[in-house]
Amino acid sequence: MTVLRPRTVSGGVPGTVTARRPRSWKRIPSPVVPEAAHPRPWSHAYQRRLVVTDTLIILGSIAAAFVVRFGPDDVATNVSGFPVPYLLISLLIAVSWSIALSAWHTRDARVCGMGVAEYRRVVSASALTFGLLAIVFLVGKVDIARGYFILALPVGAVALVGSRWMWRRWLMGQRRYDHYLSRALVVGAREDVAYVAAQIQAKSGAAYHVVGVALEDIEQDVLDVGSERLPVVGGMSDVTQAARRLGVDTVIVAGQPHGGSRFIRNLGWALEGTATDLVLASRLTDVAGPRIHFRPVEGLPLIHVEIPQFEGGKHVLKRLLDVVLSGTALLVLAIPMLIVALIIRIDDPGPALFRQQRVGRNGSTFTMLKFRSMVMDAEARLAELNARNEGNGVLFKLKADPRVTRVGRIIRKFSIDEFPQLWNVLVGDMSLVGPRPPLPREVDGYESHVHRRLYIKPGLTGMWQVGGRSDLSWEESVRLDLYYVENWSLTGDLAILWRTVRVLLHPTGAY
Repeated sequence: MTVLRPRTVSGGVPGTVTARRPRSWKRIPSPVVPEAAHPRPWSHAYQRRLVVTDTLIILGSIAAAFVVRFGPDDVATNVSGFPVPYLLISLLIAVSWSIALSAWHTRDARVCGMGVAEYRRVVSASALTFGLLAIVFLVGKVDIARGYFILALPVGAVALVGSRWMWRRWLMGQRRYDHYLSRALVVGAREDVAYVAAQIQAKSGAAYHVVGVALEDIEQDVLDVGSERLPVVGGMSDVTQAARRLGVDTVIVAGQPHGGSRFIRNLGWALEGTATDLVLASRLTDVAGPRIHFRPVEGLPLIHVEIPQFEGGKHVLKRLLDVVLSGTALLVLAIPMLIVALIIRIDDPGPALFRQQRVGRNGSTFTMLKFRSMVMDAEARLAELNARNEGNGVLFKLKADPRVTRVGRIIRKFSIDEFPQLWNVLVGDMSLVGPRPPLPREVDGYESHVHRRLYIKPGLTGMWQVGGRSDLSWEESVRLDLYYVENWSLTGDLAILWRTVRVLLHPTGAY
């Protein structure tokens, strides 16, 4: 998505590409900016809150590290042979850390409130600060206490990420009541406008509230999009007047409008002198932001889309994360899992573990482990229940499945039955995060493009599990899995694992 005109506006986003006038123009009068063209946007107030919180956390983490390492004493260190109070060293670290958070744009309106980019920038800025300071202290022969220095970074980084998460929760709550949203006008062809408006409506974290649409073909006064009826404010020639009349913060051009780049250029010029941002909604679908890069060539904004890679160092790191976390989880959960196994055997005679063939990466099969949640002859009784299937597509699901035992209903609701899959993760059959592991009969019913789900290892959890599970349609389940396969990242995996914890405490679609 490309944003025109590099300036911050009301509830909008800083732009990156500037529309140019022809070079033959000798003198270009400065646009007249109305007095109300630059009101104080909601983003400024939100950013001030982040500044205050970040500053308090930085000071608190450094103070805590100081007390843990030295106690309440006034300690001094040597800088090139001269004693310097640690208070000054601490102040230098705090100021450098605060500057890095600003320089790394961790409070940018484009990343605040949605996605993992905000968290990634906070961690990167923190790590860079301490890395550079370590080099400076080494070159300057600053005799810094390593215990104090090393302790402040993890404490502060974790606290900063935690505070951003809490502020995000507050922001999401405000947006449910249409607060802290940018008023948007979507323009373009009917189909493109409906798609963009539907995506904004479906995403609770979206920063926009669509107040109207302008269409190339005006056939009716409203456009029905999901549960909303969006007013049609005019045609493509009425966009500027409608934007000023409605007081919108953002004009979103959906798809490729009639008139192409000339229309977009003229619209950008017409919106000069207003507090309105101009945003282009790309036709790229299911492509994550990190895979998109802008490469302007002589004023031509080229969009570079990285092709997914299914080998390489990133996958080695993913495997390392799987081994460390699954091994740790198995050690921590060993006794609770033994207790669950004993309860299962007391409730219904038979083995506590259920083994089933599933399809893994590149179509290879493996034996997946689960706690048994059904009666012993569950597979034999499947044929008689096929007519009552409530699943989506090739997936069989039945909310009131008579084969599920009493204990089985509890462990399935909270996904406790899937804990033995940690062993599958440890030995390499599965990953902690990935697409849902399918049955061979499900794979036999796949359309050709759905086989892309098998390009990486299936996961113990994933976007399907945290996105609604069995309540999702088959098409939505496939879309989520394919999106993950092509756009996964280690930061995204950690975010999904965190969301999984929330789903376990408040299960949805688990039966």
